[in-house]
Amino acid sequence: MSTTTIDKSSERVQRMFGEIAPRYDRMNHLLSLNVDRYWRWWTVRKLAPVAGEPILDVCTGTGDLALAFQRATQGKSEIVAADFCREMLEIGRQKQARAKIGGELTFVEADAQNLLFEDNRFAIVSVAFGLRNLADTDRGLSEMTRVCRPSGQVAVLEFSTPRWQPFRGLYLWYFRNILPRIGQLFAKNSSAAYEYLPATVAEFPDGEALAERMRGVGLRNVKYWPLTGGIATLYVGRK
Repeated sequence: MSTTTIDKSSERVQRMFGEIAPRYDRMNHLLSLNVDRYWRWWTVRKLAPVAGEPILDVCTGTGDLALAFQRATQGKSEIVAADFCREMLEIGRQKQARAKIGGELTFVEADAQNLLFEDNRFAIVSVAFGLRNLADTDRGLSEMTRVCRPSGQVAVLEFSTPRWQPFRGLYLWYFRNILPRIGQLFAKNSSAAYEYLPATVAEFPDGEALAERMRGVGLRNVKYWPLTGGIATLYVGRK
């Protein structure tokens, strides 16, 4: 699939997410009918993190998946939540403070395509709904794999396109026509964020195509599970 039709430059993506940051969580829950919470819960359950082993969540946004890992490990694991949008990270830190979570969770400004972590550091490296925003998908996957420990897990939770009709047709109609209008109404921004969303999902590889990209950066035993009729998919590979 071509990735040349959408502007995914760092400047554009940073500006867009910075503008929608104050309403980002509310809009995600509204537009997904709160199913996004279930997707993250299922991801953590599937990965089964071991308390005491370090975890990295890239493109963390406001930190929902990182916070889910913190709850699952009961504060016994070092968890790093990385993103290159300062406005998103600040909201994540506010959520951390409200939940009275300590230093085991750290929000760090970092670009997923150029991670400033040493090789083989983390037992789990995850990304939720952020991989498709990278200008270079393979570079992002390669960096995630580099900082993952041997035998560790690299996980991608991402939107996908349902295959089953008539659900596919209804979903695509909602995604292309209703979601952008609601999103733009409640989260006004100059970057047309909720038009960008369906456009990036439509062009991004899913299913076996994305699994093959993961194998291409050296991951093995790559498996994937469609969620909620294929609206989202979890991909997991071993280093």
